[in-house]
Amino acid sequence: MKIQILSENRTNEPECLAEHGLSVYIEIGDRKILFDLGGSDIYLQNAKRMKVDLEQVDTVVISHGHYDHTEGVPSFCERNRNAKIYIHERAFETVYGMEKGKLDEEPCSIRWTKQQHDKIADRLVLTKGVTWLSEDIVVSGTIPKQEDCVPTEAFYLKNMDGSLTVDPMEHEQFLAVRVPDENGRSKGIFLFSGCSHTGVIPCIRYAKELFPGEKIMGFLAGMHLYNSSAKTREHILGLIAAEEMDYILPVHCTGILAICDLRHLMGDRCIPAGVGDTFNF
Repeated sequence: MKIQILSENRTNEPECLAEHGLSVYIEIGDRKILFDLGGSDIYLQNAKRMKVDLEQVDTVVISHGHYDHTEGVPSFCERNRNAKIYIHERAFETVYGMEKGKLDEEPCSIRWTKQQHDKIADRLVLTKGVTWLSEDIVVSGTIPKQEDCVPTEAFYLKNMDGSLTVDPMEHEQFLAVRVPDENGRSKGIFLFSGCSHTGVIPCIRYAKELFPGEKIMGFLAGMHLYNSSAKTREHILGLIAAEEMDYILPVHCTGILAICDLRHLMGDRCIPAGVGDTFNF
């Protein structure tokens, strides 16, 4: 399996551009998949520099309905005329973040115009529950909540009367891929999560349910720990390290402190990925 980072919060490559967003290109067997499409069209420039042919992509999976993972969808559909886009049916609600008790002025949800949405509507595959793309590749649909896992940040829906309702984040989903060895036997499952708003641990637990008895070999994820307390960060990262995965690639909203802590816990198995990086697993 080959992984290339097209959009991310940081880069060490002088010819690539970084942004607040995420887009990951995945090749496995004859499948060519894009996981998320960033917060702008920057991924297009980076794909060209990294010699990724977007016209050959056959599948797009959108992790959740926030702009920093979806802004590149309209431009992608101009470049690629065939790939289906798997996105949760509840991803199109207008939601807001909150900072220091004050609601953000601009929504953090999908920002496509109605014209853009209508133009690509026939490309969208609306998910809800588990959606198998093959016997080895699955889109999770809504990730079941775990009572012992509390999200590190809440988002809000505005009601008609002006009141707010916490977004249950039912539109968040992950991609899980069974990775074969040179003989076609399974090396384990590799997970991809955009922000893990519902929690990193619920993602891992649900993946184990979908692939019972199989090892989680790797995890590329925005973990949304940049604003968490030291105690919360220590607890969650300890649970991740206890999984003894071969590789973990913390990206996007994980936060530099969490990345450093995870590197300390897992050593070289923790790979701080950035735009322009290519990995083969």
